[in-house]
Amino acid sequence: MTDAAPSPAPKKKSTWLNLVVDYGPILLFFLVYRHFSPKGAASSFGEVTAVIYGTMAFMVGAVAALGFSLWKFRKVSPMLWLSTALIVVFGGLTVLLHDQFYIQIKPTAIYVLFGLALLGGWLKGRALLKILLEAAFEGLDDAGWMILSRNWGFFFLVLAALNEGLRHYLSFSGWLEAKLWLFLPLSFLFTFVHMPMLLRHGLAAEAEADVVTHPPHE
Repeated sequence: MTDAAPSPAPKKKSTWLNLVVDYGPILLFFLVYRHFSPKGAASSFGEVTAVIYGTMAFMVGAVAALGFSLWKFRKVSPMLWLSTALIVVFGGLTVLLHDQFYIQIKPTAIYVLFGLALLGGWLKGRALLKILLEAAFEGLDDAGWMILSRNWGFFFLVLAALNEGLRHYLSFSGWLEAKLWLFLPLSFLFTFVHMPMLLRHGLAAEAEADVVTHPPHE
């Protein structure tokens, strides 16, 4: 009796494919929204129409990114599964109800959900970020995962509060630009400042570049 052939190992993502999978959908949303947004004197109908088209592009892009990741790398992290599901749910509400509130509240929901989950796990001695990100931080020891889970838990709650403040005080286009030019740089910076700690706790050298280019996100 012959042994069954082993299943193929998941392929390792390349840096540029990480960026396409993780940030392609939000960039697509931004471009489609900008294309359809009313020029000159904006009407409320024109603004909502641009949001609807952008949201539909965002949903299609998120599902396509998940499908591509599953096809190309043979597996998808739990974080990507969950964030894609929330994008589809809140995006669907935005399209059906013609209300941009739901696409703006979606990041807050994701940040609060991840933040509370990570902090709850940390308080119980479990590094849930290790489960969510799986092999993204290859070689990192348990103590490093615990520190990372705790710090990202607090950071996600800070991002949730920041998102709520910005969506209340900025126009939709201003909020959208903040998503690209404030939230993304903050996430990269927060990840980068953890590099010394990660290396002290055994982060593999070949995973170092992937850590900086692939921080947890909403």
